[in-house]
Amino acid sequence: MSQLNPYEKFLDGRPLETILTATPHAVAEYLQVIGPKQSTPPAPGKWSAAEIVCHLADCEIVMGFRLRQTLAEDGHTIQPFDQDKWAVQYPGIPAAQAIETLSALRKWNLGLIHSALPGAAGRIVTHPERGTMTFQALIETMAGHDLNHLSQLRRIAEPAA
Repeated sequence: MSQLNPYEKFLDGRPLETILTATPHAVAEYLQVIGPKQSTPPAPGKWSAAEIVCHLADCEIVMGFRLRQTLAEDGHTIQPFDQDKWAVQYPGIPAAQAIETLSALRKWNLGLIHSALPGAAGRIVTHPERGTMTFQALIETMAGHDLNHLSQLRRIAEPAA
């Protein structure tokens, strides 16, 4: 794993594909528990559950593109993005729409991952802020990122449970 992967600390030892496959279902369960307060931020300056799911859907687009670039182009440099600038568009987007998008894109990306591994695990890509990464490290980033946001959704859901 990359030492520059900020999501590595969230990995819990389960197979990455297990985490990635389970995430959309876990998100949907948390949204059900949270209920009508999905669009209410848990604290000032924090994202609501719906906004977190919008972010996950956006990240699934980004990561799918990065995975495909890594497979298609030798030594590609990926484009970072400012999540806070993207999040400006999230208010008003229903969580149901975001989870539907996340679920469909995740299924599509898991198909790619499954067909590419193990052969492509070592393919190299460069992230301008994190340095050289492998295809495998991108998948680890996806799983750690999922677990980070699932823990946020769990904390939002706890008072509602």
